[in-house]
This record gives sequence, structure tokens and C-alpha cells, in this order.
Amino acid sequence: MPRRSRRFFITTLIIGMFAFGAGLLAAPALADDKPAVVVTFSILGDLVKQVAGDKVRFVVLVGPDSDTHTYEPTPGDANAIANAKLIFENGLEFENWLDKLYAASGSKATRVVVTEGVKSHKMSDDVDPSNKDLDKNPDEKAETDPHAWHDVKNVIIMVRHIQEGLTQLDPADADTFKANAVAYTKQLEALDADLVDMVNKLPVARRKLVTTHDALGYFARRYGFVVLGSGLNSISTESADPSAKEMTELINRIRNSGVPTIFLENIQNSKLMEQISTEAHVKISPPLFTDALGKPGTDGDTYLKLMRYNVKTIVEGLK
Repeated sequence: MPRRSRRFFITTLIIGMFAFGAGLLAAPALADDKPAVVVTFSILGDLVKQVAGDKVRFVVLVGPDSDTHTYEPTPGDANAIANAKLIFENGLEFENWLDKLYAASGSKATRVVVTEGVKSHKMSDDVDPSNKDLDKNPDEKAETDPHAWHDVKNVIIMVRHIQEGLTQLDPADADTFKANAVAYTKQLEALDADLVDMVNKLPVARRKLVTTHDALGYFARRYGFVVLGSGLNSISTESADPSAKEMTELINRIRNSGVPTIFLENIQNSKLMEQISTEAHVKISPPLFTDALGKPGTDGDTYLKLMRYNVKTIVEGLK
């Protein structure tokens, strides 16, 4: 069964289990009266934590080192949504399982799409236009790129939406949310400036990226890189392994570009990229943190650390 079909089958099964057993899954009464918030994935969870502090209880559905694209809901996740007052989601077709889960749970939670107002783009916009050998079908609808957080300026917009959502949920703590958002925004502005300085140490001719899936389009646009392609040739990790023709085209582009390194990701199996590395005669970098935080204690366990680590790894790999 294809990965997407299998995931929707399991999602539907779990939603059915929840619908018939909602009474059994009801959450126990909690000692505190903090409002309940659900966040869809770990990177967004860190942003919410920075703004909310300890003023809310929140559950992150897709945790560190886990893949939101291929997420399979659990009854506990459906229960969390049913009991939430507020849900923070990325949008841009990232959590394509959420609508069904939300509807089936009977949740009355307000949903906040944190990328509202972010200028989105398509996968085909990211790839180096000089690559004439790309196997593009002009009639095929391009996928929307959901990975907006790889541009720090977009995260500043996301933080504003988080502050607004929390303020509507809990007006009594509005001053705290505002102060936290202002302080964190200053850190983000400093981060963005630091990343530009780090990238400027790398010659423009060497700013070429190949990753497991097409996750760094926003990053490339903001910080002056070109995306040569990706192992899966897709925005999503749900895609099947590439065809022999697609593999050959990517390997040829890598060889012709002269890049010394291609980049793994913390959410993906490395076998495909190892094969590409061997055939293209290039090195493999340590994994980047692309769609999820790293586990506690790693270089990617917060958004700020994640971005600094990624850029350091990319710059060192491409020198």
C-alpha cells in the first residue's frame, strides 16, 4: 500500500476509534486551570513555549526527530484536540491530516494558522532554473512549500500570530505574552543578522544545496542559496523513492555543479542519500534539523539553536 494511502487508512481507523469511544477517552480533570493548547509539531511548539511561558498547558502532536508529513494520529492525539481551547498549526498544506482529525474529535478549539501573511511559494520556484535537465511536467500542479520557518523573518510573523492567539485565549495574561513576544522577536532579529554574516563567509558560487527532500526553499531564498534538487524530488517525505531517471539526473547535476557535500536530515533514513553520495562522489554532511527539533540536549533542541547549527553545518560542508 502506498505511504499516503496507508497513512490515511490508519488516520481514518484511529478517527473511527475516537468517534466510537470518546467517552472512554475523556481526559481526567487537571489540578490547574491553565487553558489547554495543542501545537501540531515540535518547531512550532518551541515558538509557542517562548511566547506562552508557563501560562498555558500545551501538547505537541509531532515531537522531536519525527516527521509531520507522514504523521499517523493516535487516540491520545484526538483526545488532546477534543479538549483543547486553541490549536496552533503551520498551514500551507503541512498538516494535511489535521482537518479530518479536528472534525472527528468534535473539537471547538480555535485554530490559528501561524503562516497567515507569509509569502508562500511552490517547489518549482526553488530549483535552480539553469538546470535544463529537470524532468518537469508543466501540466502538473506544483506543491506548496510549507517549510516557512527556515526564513527567520517568517518566524517573526509566526510569533506575532502566536501572541495574538494566546491573548484572545487568555486576555488576563496579555502583557506577559506581549513582553515574551517582544523579547523573543529581538532574539530572532539578532539570529537573522548572524545567519547572514555566517553565510557571507561562503562564496556565492558554492551556495548550492542538495537535501533529502525539498525543505530549504525559503532558506535558500532568504540567505542566497540555490537548490540543485533533493533525493526525493518532493516537498513532502511521503513521496516514493525516485525513479532511475530522476536519480541519474540528480547525480549528474551534483557532479556538474562541483558541490563537495550533500545534506542529510534528522527526520529521514540516510540510505537514499548514501547511494547518491557514492555515485556522485561527494561527502555527506551530519544531519540538518529540517522539519523537527532535535531531542533535548542536541544542537537542535530549540529553534534558535537549530538555525545556527544548520547554517554552520551548511557553510562548513560547502567550503
